[in-house]
Amino acid sequence: MKFFRLDLLTLLISLFILNSCKNQDAVGLGVNSSTQINGTLVDTSTIIVNTVKDDSVITSSATKNPLAYFIDPAFGTTEANLAASLSLPGAAAYTLPSGTISIDSTRLVLHYIDGFYGDSIASTYKLNVYQLAEPFNESISYYNTKIWKPNLSSLLGSVTFKARTHDSIKITNILAGKPDTIIKVAPQLRVPISNSFIISNLFNASSATLASNKLFQNGVKGLYITLDKNQTTGQGGTLMFGAGDTLSVYCKIVNNGVIDTTMINLPITKLAASIAHTYTTTINAELANTTTSGNVFYLQGLAGLRTKISFPNLLANLRGNLAKRDSDIILNRAELVITPNPGSNVPYSPIPKISMYKLDIAHQRTTLQDASPSDPRSMGVGTFGGFYGSAKKEYHFIITAYLQDLLLKKTVDYGTYLAPIDTTNKSSVDIVVTSQIAARTAAVGTDKNSQYRIKLNIIYTKIAK
Repeated sequence: MKFFRLDLLTLLISLFILNSCKNQDAVGLGVNSSTQINGTLVDTSTIIVNTVKDDSVITSSATKNPLAYFIDPAFGTTEANLAASLSLPGAAAYTLPSGTISIDSTRLVLHYIDGFYGDSIASTYKLNVYQLAEPFNESISYYNTKIWKPNLSSLLGSVTFKARTHDSIKITNILAGKPDTIIKVAPQLRVPISNSFIISNLFNASSATLASNKLFQNGVKGLYITLDKNQTTGQGGTLMFGAGDTLSVYCKIVNNGVIDTTMINLPITKLAASIAHTYTTTINAELANTTTSGNVFYLQGLAGLRTKISFPNLLANLRGNLAKRDSDIILNRAELVITPNPGSNVPYSPIPKISMYKLDIAHQRTTLQDASPSDPRSMGVGTFGGFYGSAKKEYHFIITAYLQDLLLKKTVDYGTYLAPIDTTNKSSVDIVVTSQIAARTAAVGTDKNSQYRIKLNIIYTKIAK
């Protein structure tokens, strides 16, 4: 019986507490419900979008490295070549094995990583490898705008292939003193390399050169990896390679009459991508337009295109049309909705994730209030948005705090942008330019004749001052 009374008392206390709670929509507004008006607004007139080129980016520290020759009918042609820093085994002083060494074969091993974009079915690719004509300096940060100088007179190796970036392959595993075995390995591209290159730069190198990785790198300079434009058929695409790439030398060693096989790995310790975009007439016209809002705007990875977005008439529209001088507006929710141009995602899918950021007074990139961990109004990465929803075929951003601060003139719009971003980072909102995503999106801008035009959905409260 005592337990029954305790339960009844708990129930009564709970009812008093719940009865005293207010609707969560009114929390923090501090307004009189009798004088407030709630409403919604679908706004397209306050938005201006213009396609602009993205900034340059350091590619020598990227975890995804693009190799591209992609002819996109809507965007134009994208090319990306790779410069590779080649090191001694273990990236340290090296002593050649004792005995007589002969080379069976040499392979450049490039490990695929997620991010291929283009034609993996009809296109055939041809990859060429040359020696660099200039040293790859690992202490220098190289940008995507760097144009590398290869020694084109000497082709070290080539391979023709289909883009099977998710297919594992079988290779021979060399075991010292034991029979070799066949093993299955992760998806990779293996390029035959001239044995004479290894003989000249490793086996015939001086002991002083082999005693210093820096001297070896200065002598060998590095590798230049490119897709042959004349031998790559179809529209092509962009391949992504990760870390752990090597130049593997398969050898036979005869030592005191004993014959054995071994493998010597020269690691590729750094890669740097040189990226160039040649745009179509349509996109060049959009890039030249800085006075009117675009009916279509373009976003492109590989440090290609971003879009400047502004809301110059937001204050006038909200306060002029929705509020009198004796009232004000509080935004309960502001959602930006972006829709790819119908048909533009066939056969190439839209960018899986885009970002939205602003510039500060020094014109440095910084997160919007809604994406900033230091702003109490931010509801986290997942709520902020930017992911492409395949069901509705839209991108969504929640930008309530940012627009509220613009309305109250607590912040100044020094430039706000939409831009491609890689999907690797799950814990924060990326705002830096990236070379690690190759996809693109053509989205409907402020085209008044399109039901898919960019929209700003606002839920507001009008209050008396």
